Amino acid sequence: MVASPPPVVSDVLVVGAGLAGIVTALQCLRAGLRVTLAERDTPERLGGLALWAFGGMALVGTPQQARMKIPDTPERALADWVRFGELDAHDHLALDWARHYVEQSRPRVHDWLRAHGLSFLPAVNWVERGRFGEGNRLPRYHVLWGTGRALALRMAAALREAGADGRLALLHGQRVTHLEHAAGQLCGAVATDEVSGAEQLLRAPVVVLATGGLNGSAAQVRAHWPAGRPRPATWLNGAHPFADGALHQAAAALGAQLRNTGEMWNYAAGFPHPQPHFKGHGLSAIPAKSALWLNHRGERIGPEPLVTGFDTHWLCRRVAEQERPWTWHLMNWRSAAREFAISGAEHNPRIRDHQRLRFVRDTLLGSPRLLRQLQQDSRHFLVEETLAGLAGRMNALTGTEDVRPEVLQATADAFDANFDARGSLRLHDDDQIRRILHARQWAPDRLRTCAPAPLQQRGAGPFIAVQMQLITRKSLGGLATDLHSRVLDGAGQPLAGLYAVGEAAGFGGGGACGRRSLEGTFLPGCILTARAAADAIAGRAVA
Repeated sequence: MVASPPPVVSDVLVVGAGLAGIVTALQCLRAGLRVTLAERDTPERLGGLALWAFGGMALVGTPQQARMKIPDTPERALADWVRFGELDAHDHLALDWARHYVEQSRPRVHDWLRAHGLSFLPAVNWVERGRFGEGNRLPRYHVLWGTGRALALRMAAALREAGADGRLALLHGQRVTHLEHAAGQLCGAVATDEVSGAEQLLRAPVVVLATGGLNGSAAQVRAHWPAGRPRPATWLNGAHPFADGALHQAAAALGAQLRNTGEMWNYAAGFPHPQPHFKGHGLSAIPAKSALWLNHRGERIGPEPLVTGFDTHWLCRRVAEQERPWTWHLMNWRSAAREFAISGAEHNPRIRDHQRLRFVRDTLLGSPRLLRQLQQDSRHFLVEETLAGLAGRMNALTGTEDVRPEVLQATADAFDANFDARGSLRLHDDDQIRRILHARQWAPDRLRTCAPAPLQQRGAGPFIAVQMQLITRKSLGGLATDLHSRVLDGAGQPLAGLYAVGEAAGFGGGGACGRRSLEGTFLPGCILTARAAADAIAGRAVA
């Protein structure tokens, strides 16, 4: 039997060392408190998913917006948020957190990060516009120089600096299994060492859950998938297996209220990671707007074509409705070099490593570097000189004869019929082309989106097909919390000593985003909920 080590005693126990957990611990340390930060993963993964994130943030009223003459206000942003997220007018928790976000994202996220030495790309991107203009009516998507990796590393460094006097106990490889509750009071938690199996008592009168969501567990995704919504037979994991919802249930056993657990922020275009970190690990592509989105037979999905950048929630529903759990993206090399990308720090070295000149060059001229890498590393990224040859490769990958060469050819020909013999648009009536033209009206999008052109344009080859699947990412629901990040019971009353931040709290209130995110609300949501918790714990919360 493994002997248990002596208890670790502190003022605050934070469970989970992702971005939300680190910021909570950091701010508590700065307030003079003793903090235990317990993390299940290894030291090199301190920062969690933020370490691998692209670093996009939806921010309101920033200097970048002002320079680009974007007339944004919290009022406009809140209207977009409520409409696109389909928030219930009676859901006061979600509405309060949404309002807090749009009002505080500038001072408590943007300005706070700038004070920590972080900066943003000068251009503001326009994402999640909505299929009918019901999403972001203005560009709000800001990208961190250095990606999420720079953010995670900077916060981790600040954490270590703040705890250098011995008030921080940073524990790795510790899986918190249950919360300790005695005489009606929360008094800490019990953790199990992932290597030795020894149990560790972590004593604290305040516990903050920063454990992520449910989407890392296929069983949890399946169990919470909303009834009546289409669900694919299989999907990829874009979260992490440790995001399994175990402590959601531990909190619920103490009376905590869980809300909106079926609402998820998934992506419609994922493919297996060539060097997976865990079973089922997927990468989320940023699909080319010029790519034709096809079903398993090589036919264009319609009648409304699928185009990225307008409504991710709708794209996921359409993909989940398909007969097979995969779709295809068909494009040519020229458009893919300009438009195709992968979300995250790992595949965006120009931004991650602050390679400004190379980033500008790639943005202006396109970058075949990623395409060549995927052609070499991923069997799901197929390149061929002819459509007939491509059809053969597609069938070889799936082990079927689903894609008939003549059908794939007819699909390409039907799209190319929108152009005359010189490749110029004529009397087209294609919604994908309309959306591309609309996107190109905004200068940053025009840089990353090719002018409409035939798929079979001379000199634009070879052809590319990428097999895509739905990929899980974020839980939009979670533990109900008030504006101080205190966990609430079924009657809406705080559970003494228990807090939840970041994805564990559905980024505020157990579901601040509703059914859809305006995209880029997750990293700021982690920071805002973490700072709210730390202020309340330190006694500085505004009543």
